Amino acid sequence: MGGFSVTGGSDRAPRTRLRLGTELAQIAEQLVVLARGQNRLHELYEAVISRDQDLSEVLELIVRTAMDLVGARYGALGVLDDSGEQLREFIPVGLSDAQVQALSGTGLPSGRGLLGYLIAHPEPVRVTDIAAHPASVGFPTGHPPMHCMVGAAVSIRGRVYGNLYLCDREDGRPFDAHDEAMIASFAEAAGLAIDDAALMRQTRTDAEHFQRMLLPRLPDLHPLASAAAYRPAASPRHIGGDWYDAVRLPDGTVAAVIGDVVGHDLQAAAAMAQTRNMLLALLHYAPAESTAEILTALDHTVEDLTANPVTTICLARFEPERSPDGVDAGLFRMGWSTAGHPPLLLLTAGASPRFLFAQPDLPLGVDSAIRRHEHTRSLPPGATVIFYTDGVTEHPGRSIEQTMARLAERAGRLEHLPLQELVETLADQHPSDGHDDMALLAIRTPPHG
Repeated sequence: MGGFSVTGGSDRAPRTRLRLGTELAQIAEQLVVLARGQNRLHELYEAVISRDQDLSEVLELIVRTAMDLVGARYGALGVLDDSGEQLREFIPVGLSDAQVQALSGTGLPSGRGLLGYLIAHPEPVRVTDIAAHPASVGFPTGHPPMHCMVGAAVSIRGRVYGNLYLCDREDGRPFDAHDEAMIASFAEAAGLAIDDAALMRQTRTDAEHFQRMLLPRLPDLHPLASAAAYRPAASPRHIGGDWYDAVRLPDGTVAAVIGDVVGHDLQAAAAMAQTRNMLLALLHYAPAESTAEILTALDHTVEDLTANPVTTICLARFEPERSPDGVDAGLFRMGWSTAGHPPLLLLTAGASPRFLFAQPDLPLGVDSAIRRHEHTRSLPPGATVIFYTDGVTEHPGRSIEQTMARLAERAGRLEHLPLQELVETLADQHPSDGHDDMALLAIRTPPHG
C-alpha cells in the first residue's frame, strides 16, 4: 500500500507541475497582452491630446488599435444616430481596395443581423460562428466572408455612442475570453478618447466662430473696391490674433489695416479686439494725421492702457491724387506705415507683381519712443494692393523668400479675377503650411473711366 501511495504521488506531481506551468505561461501571456493594451491606449491618448487629430481620424485609429490588440483581420466602428437605433457612420478597416470597390454601392449597414444585435444588446459579445448565430442574416453581395466576431459597445457619459466590431483573427483561431475582456476594456477607454476628440472639435468650432465674430464686414468704399478673406489655423486649440479692417474716414479718405497679435489663445484674440477698437477711434478723431503718426499714437495708447502682447500692423490711407490745378487725375495716392508687418503686394496691369519693401519699423509694444516712417506711392487705375498676415507665407520647410515669390506669382495669375474671388483663391492656395491662421485684405483702385 505504502509503495502504491508513493508511486501514485510521484505520478501526480509531474502532472501538477505541468498544469501549473501551463497556467503560469497563460498568465504571463495575459500580462503581455495587457501591457500591450496599456501601451496602445497610451498611444491613442497621445494621438488625441498631443497631435490634435480630427475626430474621424481618432475613430479609425481606435479600430486599428483594437485590431492590433487581438490580432484581428477586420474591424469596424459603427456610430449611432441621435435615436440610438440606427447607424449614422460606419468606419470599416482591413478591407482591400477591391473589396471596398465591390461594396461601394451598398451604403451604410442597416443595423440588422449581428450589428443590430449589438445595438439592441450593448454588452460585450463573442461569436465563434457568425453564420450559426440566431441573429445572423448573412452578408451583402461582395462582402468578404467572416467567421468569428468579438464586439463591445462604446459609451460616452452613460450613453451608447457606437459599437466596436472585430472579425477573424489573423492566426485563424477563434476569439477567446481574454480577447473579449480586452476589447470590452478598450471600448470603455475609447469612449473617453472619442469624448476628448469631440470636445476638441467643438472647441475648434467655437474658437473659429469667435474669431470670425471679431472680424468686420467691409463697408462700401466706392470708388475703391475692397475684399477680405480669413482662414483659421489647422490646430484645433489655436485661436489667432489676425485681423483686418477698411473704413471711410470723416475727411473722405479710406483707411485700410491688417494686423497680427503675437500669441494663439484667447488673450491674443482679446488683445486684437482692443487694439483694433483703439485704432478705429484714433483714425476717426484724428483723420488728418499721417499713418506713421496714427501708429505712434496707437503704440503709446496700447502701452499706457493695456498689457497687450507685441503686435504687427500695416496701416494705409487711400485718397484721390489731384493735379496742381486741382483736377482729379484718376489716380490714387497711398500713404502707409508698417509696424514690423510683412510688405504690401502691389498688382498693376502690364507689370509684374511687386512687394512694396519699406522701412518696417518696430512692432507695437516694443519701444513706443522710436520714430516711425511714412511711405507714399501713386497708384494707377485698376491697381490692387494686397495686405496679408505672416500665416500666408510661413512654412518651416521653405525660406520666406521662396514663399513670398510663390505668393506674388499666384497673385499675378489671379489679378484678372473679381476682387473677392482673388483673395479667396489666394487664401486657399497659400504657400504656407497652414500652421498659423491667415488673413488677407485687398484694395483696388477704380479702372479708367
